[in-house]
Amino acid sequence: MSDSMNLNATTNNTGNPATTDRTQAESQQPVTGRRGILTAMFASAATVLAAITTTLFRSRSSLADESGEAGTDQRNKQYGMVIDVRRCIGCHACTVACKSEFDLPLGVNRCWVEYVEKGEYPDVGRSFLPRLCNHCSEPSCVYVCPTNATYKRKQDGIVVVDQGLCIGCKYCIQACPYDARYQDPIMGWIDKCDFCVHRVSQGVEPSCVSTCVGGARIFGNLADPDSEVSKLIAKNRVTVLRDEMGTFPNVFYIAADHTDAVDSRRPEVRHVRVLTHRKDQTRR
Repeated sequence: MSDSMNLNATTNNTGNPATTDRTQAESQQPVTGRRGILTAMFASAATVLAAITTTLFRSRSSLADESGEAGTDQRNKQYGMVIDVRRCIGCHACTVACKSEFDLPLGVNRCWVEYVEKGEYPDVGRSFLPRLCNHCSEPSCVYVCPTNATYKRKQDGIVVVDQGLCIGCKYCIQACPYDARYQDPIMGWIDKCDFCVHRVSQGVEPSCVSTCVGGARIFGNLADPDSEVSKLIAKNRVTVLRDEMGTFPNVFYIAADHTDAVDSRRPEVRHVRVLTHRKDQTRR
């Protein structure tokens, strides 16, 4: 009798449709306890980690593709310039060509020529020193820019300014040891020499190079040992400006006179005067 009652009770508990529906509904309700919260957190973390891993994998894959043989020649380029001061006659044709190429406002220049006078009569001398952005391998201007407006192009090593991102804070002007930057008096952004990147990208030399009367400016790929600039550097004693700053400039000079005003204290120099047609007469 008791066995029959137990069997009937068991049958009622398992066979009752209402009981079955209630059990299924309870199993479908979200778990709000501590275990459920921890489970949801771990699931979310796993999803985010998977997304990050996928992104990194794709980034590395794209970098690996870019580092393939097809892009090797582009990435190995480092454009630079050799200035043979022995050929410079101080005519400022390079400065005029640059201002005309970019329609620069009055009072600012992307490149300029300094006159260096030293000595006392009758032992006096004058030399010329063309100046421009050095497109350094370790450009200090890039490192201080808060908006990444200044950057070094990977394909050719030219340092450029994205004027759409520039906020005119002048950090790069202070960081540049070559005084190669200025603030545009009309637009307010920072500007400088960019090796006429719009011409170079089309296989045309910068305007200052093509205009130089004495052929003192030679432009080319420093990473190519067969280029004219590389051969000049290999065959001549070259110097760079402000080598002690550790920026590794890519503008090299042949027979340049780096005498500065501080050298006037040397007995063999006695007098030094640096002249420039720029608005700011002080050399940095």
